[in-house]
Amino acid sequence: MQLQKSLSFEIKASCGFARTGTVKTARGAYETPVFMPVGTQGSIKGLFPSQIKSTNCHILLGNTYHLELHPGSCTLLKVGGLHKFMEWDRSILTDSGGFQMVSLVKLSQTSEDGVAFRSPRDGSELLLTPERSIRIQEAIGSDIAMQLDDVIKTTTVGERVSEAMERSCRWLERCLETHHKTDQCIFAIIQGGLNENLREECTKAMTKYDLCGFAIGGLSGGEDKPNFTKIVKKSASILPWNKPRYCMGVGYLDDILVCIYHGVDMFDCVYPTRTARFGNAITATENLNLRQKKFENDFRPIDETCDCYACLNYSRSYLHTIVTKVPSACHLLTIHNMRFYMSFMEKVRISIANNTFGEFLKDHFLAKYPEGIPDWISGSLQPLFTPDI
Repeated sequence: MQLQKSLSFEIKASCGFARTGTVKTARGAYETPVFMPVGTQGSIKGLFPSQIKSTNCHILLGNTYHLELHPGSCTLLKVGGLHKFMEWDRSILTDSGGFQMVSLVKLSQTSEDGVAFRSPRDGSELLLTPERSIRIQEAIGSDIAMQLDDVIKTTTVGERVSEAMERSCRWLERCLETHHKTDQCIFAIIQGGLNENLREECTKAMTKYDLCGFAIGGLSGGEDKPNFTKIVKKSASILPWNKPRYCMGVGYLDDILVCIYHGVDMFDCVYPTRTARFGNAITATENLNLRQKKFENDFRPIDETCDCYACLNYSRSYLHTIVTKVPSACHLLTIHNMRFYMSFMEKVRISIANNTFGEFLKDHFLAKYPEGIPDWISGSLQPLFTPDI
């Protein structure tokens, strides 16, 4: 099979296992480590594409399953792809639809052929096979397409874990045989649950293909933090050094920093945009629930170090006043949370380039947890944190 190579990855600096680099796609470049906001149906709720750009975001994530339900791949193919449809000229990564096996478990049934979904919109059936997932993603025109994988709940044990891992390997081959779009590349997704041996077996099977990148899938689904870290550390240690590594569905800052420490480059999650719609603003040391009365007379910006539109123009008091009454409050908080994430990742990249990422981690976690860093974090970052800190 002919593998498409429309992506390049250059590592510019490293600090321990952490790396910073540049990924170039058919539509531009983005710096790693990177956080990708989730625009499930080609939109970040409440923001125009120009406002998304203002946060310094260079890559978005879309979802194959939801985009196929509406507007549909036929519509996207007619208009020339999702980039033109949403007026976005930067990179897009599409999830294959595999995650919906878990999030819509009551509406799906998995077999060797693929996944049969019952549409939550009108009850119609959609059979998502590896081949169809790729054809939809080609119609979407994403720069990075993800293979369809057999996704199970993270805490699953027994034969179903190895079955899902082995099926994901077979489905990868079917995806690659179907894929023909020359300006789009495919990432494989490493599965294996919380079993390190299965993760290693899957990695060996998938890295025999010279793909543009690899993802660590099947995490952030209810596993405890030590198990999460164990699998991230194991997976990153055996994935190719010269290819981007993407930990899917990871969006909490603590988790992201631990993953970067172990050599992961890319992340996505709905968390920063979804939590904004509930009135929450994210800062480096705490999340502010601006619905709380204590902000009624707090005339400071959300974050005095932030350069987003919300922080430059509005106070916590103002946002508290409108947060449950005016839609623009969610809009302003979404801008802030997205800009905060983009800015935070910029600081991470600078610290790696300056070989000071260890100091960055210490400063961050000691400021966030003045009464004691959680054991799972200090244990994950050994030997950075020692018992005498």
